[in-house]
Amino acid sequence: MDFVIFVIAMGVLIWGADLMIAQSERIALKFKIPEFIIGATLIALGTSLPEMAASIAASLDGKSDIAIANVIGSNILNITLVLSAVFIIAKNINPNRDFFAKDSTWALVPVLVFVLMILDGVIDRFDASLLLLLMGAYLMFLLQDAKNIPEEDLEDLDEGNFSWAKTIPFLLAGMFLVMIGAHFSIESASEIAKSFGISEWIIGIIMISLGTSLPELVVSISAAVKGKVDMAIGNIIGSNMANTTVVLGAAAFTNPMHIDASLYIFDIATMIIATLLLVFITANKLYTKSAGISLIIILGLFLNNTLQNI
Repeated sequence: MDFVIFVIAMGVLIWGADLMIAQSERIALKFKIPEFIIGATLIALGTSLPEMAASIAASLDGKSDIAIANVIGSNILNITLVLSAVFIIAKNINPNRDFFAKDSTWALVPVLVFVLMILDGVIDRFDASLLLLLMGAYLMFLLQDAKNIPEEDLEDLDEGNFSWAKTIPFLLAGMFLVMIGAHFSIESASEIAKSFGISEWIIGIIMISLGTSLPELVVSISAAVKGKVDMAIGNIIGSNMANTTVVLGAAAFTNPMHIDASLYIFDIATMIIATLLLVFITANKLYTKSAGISLIIILGLFLNNTLQNI
């Protein structure tokens, strides 16, 4: 029964996130915000809502392992699963934006800051404030960078039939569904872990992180198929940035989280390596199927090690 509740709760969580993403994109288009900004901010934050809701719910319940594992697992899956899917599915990847010069380092910095923070075994409210401040700096950078975009590039953006009367209710409905889905997914996942003798860390880093990464997967693949690779890659980089700063920061601000980093060296190292690989790919513009296969190999090693520890 707990597994059924978990599946339904994750479905509600993803459905709610999808509603919020769709309405956020409509608002962005209304104000003539370019694709890569939409992907790296509104859609990235929107697709990270399931992670945030799940991690905050876990933190409130005193389940730090689930909250932190969810973020680490989501970051790994966003790069190794979602980005690899974009590279393999998209017919022609030729982004207009230089993601190495402007964005990929922003995905690496919070990961390194996170590693420093967990050395003392706790992510407290001071750490949380620093993480949230880092996300604020990234958003300021993107908004400042957007001012340099030529006016002709903005004129091509189509806002469609926009209506605040339709957008706001759907936005609020999505928020409600996300909160409800997060609560029940955490409770049911915890019960599943107990019944099978599986650690909450494994549940968080596999089941919950895979479920909460589905919005990123769906949005990025959809964008890639439509030829909107800037939005797809921007979504992944922005989502990882949001996971490590906003999701962890909000969860730790709600309730300080404890972690014994020595127990999870492989998972933390995998997140660092995957992020470094993202920087390497963007630096050399290796937006190819071969790069996608390389990422899948990292994913295979990660899953193999995790499943062996069950």
